[in-house]
Amino acid sequence: MSTLKVNTVLSATTPTVNITDGLHVTGVSTVTGGINVGTAATIHANGNVTCGIITTTNIVNSTPLSHRNIIINGAMQVAQRGVSSNSSGYTMMDRFPVYLNGADENPTHAQVSVDSGTTPYTLGFRTALKITNGNQTSGAGSNDYVWIQQKIEAQNISQSGWNYTSTSSYITLSFWVRSSVAQTFKGYIETIDGTAMQYPFETGSLSANTWTKITKTIPGHANLSFDANNGEGFKLSIIPMMGTDKTSSSVTEDAWGTYTSSARIKDVTTTWYTTNDSTFELTGVQLEVGSVATPFEFRSYGDELNRCYRYYYMHVKGTDNSVANATLYQDNNLFPIITFPVRMRAEPSLDVADGSGYFTVYSNGGSDGFDTFSSIWNPSHNTAGFNAYSNDGVSGRSAGHSAMIITSNASAYLGFNAEL
Repeated sequence: MSTLKVNTVLSATTPTVNITDGLHVTGVSTVTGGINVGTAATIHANGNVTCGIITTTNIVNSTPLSHRNIIINGAMQVAQRGVSSNSSGYTMMDRFPVYLNGADENPTHAQVSVDSGTTPYTLGFRTALKITNGNQTSGAGSNDYVWIQQKIEAQNISQSGWNYTSTSSYITLSFWVRSSVAQTFKGYIETIDGTAMQYPFETGSLSANTWTKITKTIPGHANLSFDANNGEGFKLSIIPMMGTDKTSSSVTEDAWGTYTSSARIKDVTTTWYTTNDSTFELTGVQLEVGSVATPFEFRSYGDELNRCYRYYYMHVKGTDNSVANATLYQDNNLFPIITFPVRMRAEPSLDVADGSGYFTVYSNGGSDGFDTFSSIWNPSHNTAGFNAYSNDGVSGRSAGHSAMIITSNASAYLGFNAEL
């Protein structure tokens, strides 16, 4: 074996350092180009390695190989409530509420397909959250906003492996975004436990109708605190529009500061908001421990859906679907019980449609249409009972009988809500 000690190995246009057998290189400060290791492997100048089978006794990695994305539904696959809405809050995409206020004509937010041939599509993304602006004839009001958010449980941050009180420990946020209007957009992170903190950031100037990947590497801070519980601990907000009631020109971006509700982000350019039918698309949202934005962690639809079920479970939706078997506890008093597919974050509330004849009960040789379920009874993280009474339209059903309940209207649904 020979030993070669040099300061710099220079290449022309292709790798020219060829190691065939037994060469030990030490003291190299720069390799320009690449290195061929026999015919089986190439170490490229950008750090990538092309090779065949790797045999090793140990792999040491600074971040998890899987389960590294703290964001749930970052590829916008799951939309249990529906694929389009013009209402504010948790009304469409799972884990990504869209908050709307003050608009003359509310924007629509929808789950859409990523255009084939675009960069996100070639990377494997098939769905995105798209906001289509309305006709804002009154301009941008001081309390107007169009605002995408994900809220994260405190324990998912505190137990993530991020040493969040150290300025030399990092988390990295990355996402793909496209706007029909050339503009810089804003966002911020907010923490809840201890001293509430905020980390404002911007996208930089986006070209119109061009998908752009945004990456933000965020250090820890001595004032950060996260409880090891299932409460709200961390909020990520990506903002097409926010009025001056919540912004300030004095905000410092890319730095932690004390949370101030009237100065969450730097003042926002309003061009997008005042342009009729402008669009804003988002996908590939990833938050991970470490200082590098790794390739997006794609998870199966079933895996992502189960993660979403922890916060919201759509038990049934649409017509002619089985709701549950039930017991008639009293005359015209239906009492079904269901078990959730996963343990929910907290004891859920009932989320149910209310309309004439939305549901039908079959029992003791007959059937009857009724309107809704009016209450949830003794819910736990795992199961819930719920009730429908005569006040809900149940009639002609006698106590002591078993019953079967189905949906009987396309607008009928029954869900359970444990969102942050």
